[in-house]
Amino acid sequence: MPMGYVASTALLTWCTFFAVVAPRRPRSLATLSFWFGMVLNEVPVIGILAVLASTALAGAQGDLDSTGSRVTAVIALATIPFMAVAVWRGLRAGGVVMRAVDEGLGAGWRSHVAEPQRRPWPRLLLLRRWTRHLDVKRVANLSYGDAGRRNLLDVYHRRDTPPNGPVLIYFHGGGFTSGGKSREARPLLYRLAQQGWVCISANYRLRPETDFPGHQIDAKKAIAWAREHASEYGADASKLFLAGSSAGSNMAAMCALTPNDPEYQPGFESADTSVTAAICLYGYYGHFFGTEPDVPPSANQPYAYLDPAAPPFFITHGTKDALATVEGARYFVGRLRRVSSSPVVYAELPGAQHSFDLFHSARTEAVVDGVEAFTSWVLATSHDAADPAEQRGN
Repeated sequence: MPMGYVASTALLTWCTFFAVVAPRRPRSLATLSFWFGMVLNEVPVIGILAVLASTALAGAQGDLDSTGSRVTAVIALATIPFMAVAVWRGLRAGGVVMRAVDEGLGAGWRSHVAEPQRRPWPRLLLLRRWTRHLDVKRVANLSYGDAGRRNLLDVYHRRDTPPNGPVLIYFHGGGFTSGGKSREARPLLYRLAQQGWVCISANYRLRPETDFPGHQIDAKKAIAWAREHASEYGADASKLFLAGSSAGSNMAAMCALTPNDPEYQPGFESADTSVTAAICLYGYYGHFFGTEPDVPPSANQPYAYLDPAAPPFFITHGTKDALATVEGARYFVGRLRRVSSSPVVYAELPGAQHSFDLFHSARTEAVVDGVEAFTSWVLATSHDAADPAEQRGN
């Protein structure tokens, strides 16, 4: 029996289980779901092609003559329908996101938004797309604070520097213990930068160097830096959006709900840290598996700061998220919608895992389309984009 074929089949079967079934508890299985299922969940066609190629090669070499080898081939081919489920879930994301935008903004939003870009389907289904574009320039490692490399940010802008573009500040994930500014959300940053936005991706201090509210203070410093410096790259900093993934989503939501709060702006209390809207991707909002949090609301959770004057929110979360539960997202969205007078768009992505935006997949492309629609609507319907606080009071 060819051991290489057996080993590859075992690995693909193992990864397929954690991609498609993706158990979320106990915690040990949830961790396995994330690490072993993430890649096949976003690019399952690669897995299908790997099964077909390895089985065809084994057959061409005469390695399927024994009973054991034929059983292995049956097992390998049996994974294909399950990986096809992952393909189907990814393709469904576009419809799910646009229905969420319809629900959150109302049917009239489409009159404010251009048609989405045509999908590069072969690249989306087969490979992580190369997201760097020649018309976008990255200015790396600009300092916004005094914490060394943990207070560095990158600026992405179009090379021809069109004037008065909106600003997006992005905070990475990593559970406040790891991660960096050059990891997730590249498709989002490059798409918006191509369209004339100035996008900023910022590091921030991590545990054990600091804990809450240190992360939040760094986020506010990044906003203050953008207010002061974004115009140097052609941006209009009065149109300032926040985004984040996982822990960064928590930070983006917290910043959006605590504008100009001096508790999180020590030494720069006079800086304007209000924002136009927030974009939260698979955020951490406390540990849930039911309808209520496992512990009472704490100071580092955004639902402890809900306010009727909250800006518009775009929130998306995967039903198979193993690290930040979808129940937590539902709870936050429900509480936010009951309190806020601004629109809240919530897209619950079927089968999506944590950190899906590491890949330029069909699912990620659908989410970027949704963000583009949401931000276009916010900008188009603002009564005074230069003063988001006044806008929210109207």
